[in-house]
Amino acid sequence: MPGPARASAADRLPAPALPAADPRLPALGCGLGLRVEHYRAILEQAPPVDWLEILSENYLVPGGRPLYYLEQFRARYPLVMHGVSLSIGSVEPLNRAYLGELKALAARIEPAWISDHLCWTGVDGINLHDLLPLPYTEEALAHVVARVGAVQDLLGRRLVLENVSSYIGYTCAQMTEWEFLDELARRADCLLLLDVNNVYVSARNHGFDPLHFLHGIDPRRVQQLHIAGHDDEGDLVIDTHDAAVRAEVWDLLAATYQRFGAVSTLIERDDKLPPLATLVDELDHARSMAARYASLRA
Repeated sequence: MPGPARASAADRLPAPALPAADPRLPALGCGLGLRVEHYRAILEQAPPVDWLEILSENYLVPGGRPLYYLEQFRARYPLVMHGVSLSIGSVEPLNRAYLGELKALAARIEPAWISDHLCWTGVDGINLHDLLPLPYTEEALAHVVARVGAVQDLLGRRLVLENVSSYIGYTCAQMTEWEFLDELARRADCLLLLDVNNVYVSARNHGFDPLHFLHGIDPRRVQQLHIAGHDDEGDLVIDTHDAAVRAEVWDLLAATYQRFGAVSTLIERDDKLPPLATLVDELDHARSMAARYASLRA
């Protein structure tokens, strides 16, 4: 495991006290993304995992083995639903059939919250199977605020939206990504899933200071964190979710905890899955870091 995160980055950010009006839900601790390859190990070993995040699309079925297993996990751990198909930034109509399936699944498993990505995923009915960044303009902001409001009305709960990693920018941008996120959360009264690895990846690719990103977000709006691995090619950093969390992301996580407190944190691994014990070791490292800042999230 990596050693203790360097203190220099965290020391550069203030740790503001949160106002009384905090819209966030209670923190869950440190969790893992639920993957089929680890079903049996989790059920048999009962590892020290505080909660599980499920990929919503894997369970939008009327029955069968996915829901059979999900009911078993639900009986043992708090669950969070995380989707990849909302396409909240698209100009196409919201997929109300999909939203109805999400709402039905949520009624069945009672997740702590429902999240997806601040992005668009296709055009003219074609899913590009990628999480594409938005132009950070006033027009796009107003568009997404309205769509988030419609989704929240249908689901009957606040939506939690995640920043994506990006490799291109738009020349029409009128604000930074963090300004867009912060204003979206305020206007739409939604919450944020801050992917710390994505912040690092985008900062390297676009040449901004990741601490500026953290400092630009209202702590009252950050419900959850993701950390994951990436591929560093020097001139290009790629979000891969197929490797251990790198030292520089652990360092940024320490700064994130100092800014936002001990927010619910998830180890996200989608490919080249190691044994469950390896991920639990990473999770323990995150838990020990979070404990230093637990009082900021009280």
